[in-house]
Amino acid sequence: MLISGQFVDIFNRRIYPADVQIENGRIAAITEVAMAPDRYIMPGFVDAHIHIESSMLAPSAFARLAVAHGTVATVSDPHEIANVCGVQGVRYMIENSKTVPFKFFFGAPSCVPATGFETAGATLNADAVAELLADNDIWYLSEMMNYPGVLHNDPEVMAKIHAAHKVGKPVDGHAPGLRGDTAAAYASAGISTDHECFSIEEALDKISAGMHILIREGSAAKNYEALCELLRLHPERVMFCSDDKHPDELVVNHINSLVSRSLAKGYDLFDVLRAACINPVLHYKLPVGLLRAGDPADFVIVENLSGLKILETWIDGKPAAINGVAQFGEVHVPIINNFNTNARKPSDFAVKTNKTECSIRVIEAIEGQLITNCIELPARVAGGEILSDTSRDILKMAVINRYQPDTPVSVGFIKNIGIKKGALASTVGHDCHNIIAVGVDDESMCAAVNALIAAKGGISVVQDGDNVSCMPLPVAGLMSDKDGWQTARNYTDIDRKAKELGTPLKAPFMTLSFMALLVIPSLKLSDKGLFDGGTFRLTDLVMED
Repeated sequence: MLISGQFVDIFNRRIYPADVQIENGRIAAITEVAMAPDRYIMPGFVDAHIHIESSMLAPSAFARLAVAHGTVATVSDPHEIANVCGVQGVRYMIENSKTVPFKFFFGAPSCVPATGFETAGATLNADAVAELLADNDIWYLSEMMNYPGVLHNDPEVMAKIHAAHKVGKPVDGHAPGLRGDTAAAYASAGISTDHECFSIEEALDKISAGMHILIREGSAAKNYEALCELLRLHPERVMFCSDDKHPDELVVNHINSLVSRSLAKGYDLFDVLRAACINPVLHYKLPVGLLRAGDPADFVIVENLSGLKILETWIDGKPAAINGVAQFGEVHVPIINNFNTNARKPSDFAVKTNKTECSIRVIEAIEGQLITNCIELPARVAGGEILSDTSRDILKMAVINRYQPDTPVSVGFIKNIGIKKGALASTVGHDCHNIIAVGVDDESMCAAVNALIAAKGGISVVQDGDNVSCMPLPVAGLMSDKDGWQTARNYTDIDRKAKELGTPLKAPFMTLSFMALLVIPSLKLSDKGLFDGGTFRLTDLVMED
């Protein structure tokens, strides 16, 4: 088979007319010719760090959307389903991914659970992680979120890192806000990447320490604008990633959007494509083709280098997508789950107090970021309870253990969600994926939570009284068993209903899902209580007098 076009040679920084000969799924030869069609052949895009579960799609359904945007591979961390279903969940993702012609490269989750201050559905100790790393289907040690454990040489943490080094597999990092000597100490443990930088100064410190920086642009965390200058400063150290991307956005774009944005800003074409195509493959030693003789025939054909319209995506010498349509069919998605909790009543969400006035610690959510602030505000107290206060956008938030029945409801307060009535709830609650809810009153919050308990996972909106909408996520309470387009439509509908409650957030459910992520500072809420990410310990809701 012969593919002709303008050949984009990233390694030699050339574009020239060429014929690409494909035999047995590999590049047999690349021949420069006098003339070729006015279309461009380049390596396919690689998402250097993504949790497939956050697309609310099984890998097989995710692949059918991603190939339309020129993505041929992902470096995928199955951390989310591992927190719900353990090693069985990791195996589920691998087996489902093998049903489609797309290149998924999964890691061994390093932090299940992420901390000891929350309840997960499983635990992966150093022995379990080492066993996974010995598997040829596991390519790296997933993000080491327990950065205090690294800095203090925690034996269990270091055993997991050593297990990866022993088999020659890279270790991904997760160290938000670490700078200078602290960042260098973290990297010195043999941790090679970080996708949590939210300032270029932080990124430069980590590059100086020898790390690779993944520029993240997901549905909630958007760090591209802060970090894109790295494409000029250190193109050899940069990759692109989504981390978490909801289905409505995946229908529209993927890594291709970061390539287009970068080119529109005037960054060098070859530097940009190096980040999007080359660096992840070389760093993780992936069997993904880079348009060299002998490589797997993984590439994209684009209409031009300005609009970057994807005409065709090829994987292993076969067309995976043509004109935005996947060339492989839908796959049956089996159900796996871990859900064992009982319906709650409104009084379970009450925050009692014997004070007539007090100040409380409030989580301040920040649009486009996973980090939060801890702010101290006067509480609204009435009838012996601390209540939501929509006039100041201080709303009650709750986390409920979904793995054990009859556990108490953990309650805190949050600012910047912005709803004026009703409630939102989700079983996508990083990292342990307990039920997380926010609302203006206990009745609405209870109704939203009970809808998810009845469905054994999903996202829900309560608009008025008994007007409850629920989008089920039967696969581990994280993923749909429907195809990507149907899931995107369902999500768009419930996202619209959430926004009708008054929230200004671009992705309210994605933002909500990170409010229980304890390893991202500064104040979060787990099923065990408020957590101070600065001191790395639980803290009280009510301030001392």
